[in-house]
Amino acid sequence: MMPVAARAQRDAFLRKLASPPAIMGILNLTPDSFSDGGRFASVDAAVAHAAAMAAAGCDVIDVGGESTRPGSAAVSASAELARIEPALTRLTSEVGVPISIDTYKAEVAARAAQLGAVIVNDVWGLQKDPAMADAVAAAETALIIVHNRAEKDAGVDIVADMERFFDRSLDIAAKAGIPRARVILDPGIGFAKTSAQNRAAFAHIAKLKERGLPILVGVSRKRFLGADAPALETLPGTIAANLAAAALGASIFRVHDVADHVAALKIFFNLRNP
Repeated sequence: MMPVAARAQRDAFLRKLASPPAIMGILNLTPDSFSDGGRFASVDAAVAHAAAMAAAGCDVIDVGGESTRPGSAAVSASAELARIEPALTRLTSEVGVPISIDTYKAEVAARAAQLGAVIVNDVWGLQKDPAMADAVAAAETALIIVHNRAEKDAGVDIVADMERFFDRSLDIAAKAGIPRARVILDPGIGFAKTSAQNRAAFAHIAKLKERGLPILVGVSRKRFLGADAPALETLPGTIAANLAAAALGASIFRVHDVADHVAALKIFFNLRNP
């Protein structure tokens, strides 16, 4: 059972989603992530960066021990745990914001929850590791379901594929006893999608909102529209994309540059909801 303090932290974050924006700061404890691989490999560097993101106003910090960039090599659960355990032990006690664990492995999710993580961010939406749904249910964490595919296929109707994927993931979650009120959806921008499919998935955010669940977007520093939009790799490009996602109904924004997004999104939502 989740400790009382962790449960309170989880529930406070979920309540925050009713009045967006919610900013998720990225903390990669990997040597090979596409943007910041290796920068926060030491525990002190990781904790310092997390503290800086918290001070800048992020609402949750997403910790990852395995890169999900295209072409990255998979790592074992033991290797992933070796990367994240020392930092998580300190993050959950020293940084005053909720911690999310970015993993698709049940063993890693369960251990991260034991160390104080209150959200599991599964880039395979419970469909990679058969034990993941039960692990999330037992840990009582919130859950982010990310749409993903094994490989790009330009012939796939990505919107229909996404809807089927979410139907299956939500069914798995429900059968495991994960309350729907703890579930967040992520269209998986940049995950095994062509440029055209990324555009379609992005445009579909407004329709996904009809499921009645919060929507997270993770476009930070990704050239998800292809070679025609290299500016997305820059801060202004990322902010522009996140503002477009906010206009479509997204409420959680997974970003590297926390302070700039806190300012931009605060202005956007204040103007939209005076």
